[in-house]
Amino acid sequence: MIRALIVDDEDLARQILREYLGHEPDIEIVAECTNGFDAVKAAIELKPDLIFLDVQMPKLDGFEVLDLIPNETAVVFVTAYDQYAIRAFDAAAVDYLLKPFELSRFQTALDRVRRRLQEKAPNPATAELRQAATPPGQYIQRIVIRDNTRVHIIAADQLDYAEAEDDYVALHSGGKKYLKQQTLSSLEASLDPSRFVRVHRSFLINLDKLGKIEPYTKETRLAVLTSGAQVPVSRAGYLRLRELVDAR
Repeated sequence: MIRALIVDDEDLARQILREYLGHEPDIEIVAECTNGFDAVKAAIELKPDLIFLDVQMPKLDGFEVLDLIPNETAVVFVTAYDQYAIRAFDAAAVDYLLKPFELSRFQTALDRVRRRLQEKAPNPATAELRQAATPPGQYIQRIVIRDNTRVHIIAADQLDYAEAEDDYVALHSGGKKYLKQQTLSSLEASLDPSRFVRVHRSFLINLDKLGKIEPYTKETRLAVLTSGAQVPVSRAGYLRLRELVDAR
């Protein structure tokens, strides 16, 4: 049996999915959720094989949920028309259903899911998928992090700096540190480049949190943030930093 979770804030959309799944003897619905927070909790606790995931939802959107659930869980996005999202899904070979969808299109998606589960194919990298689905000139306004079943949200403008740590990025905000499994480069690509700057191979800072720049060695400097944190600045990073500061 394929254990499925339905996540959509629209009653009618969940009803249609229930009706269509009722004709599939190898699929069992284990739960339904109406928002992203409940979806993450259910995905962690119930460990479904498949999630039907709405893109536009309250609390957490579909991309944020995808970012927080186990990578081996098959996902079928359910969305109203969005040219950038659809283009991203097609490019990444992600299964999706475009509302309103017919039974035949639904069954096609299920056939793909069955093959994917047999092949144990992982989900695409969420950061790259979201970036491809975002219109040019738009950047994330918040960062989501999961700690077991708890979800932390950091507003982008409250991020002091980020530091690469092996396969993770350490996010520093308000005197606290959060670990997220993501590369520093992908985080950098999702943030507004007029506000966030890579000052070192391993460090990214929020320009609004910069207090001053001090000399450190012959080739490097220190960025002293308003929180008192000190971040190393490479020679190339200093040039990027000065360019942004001078442009303000």
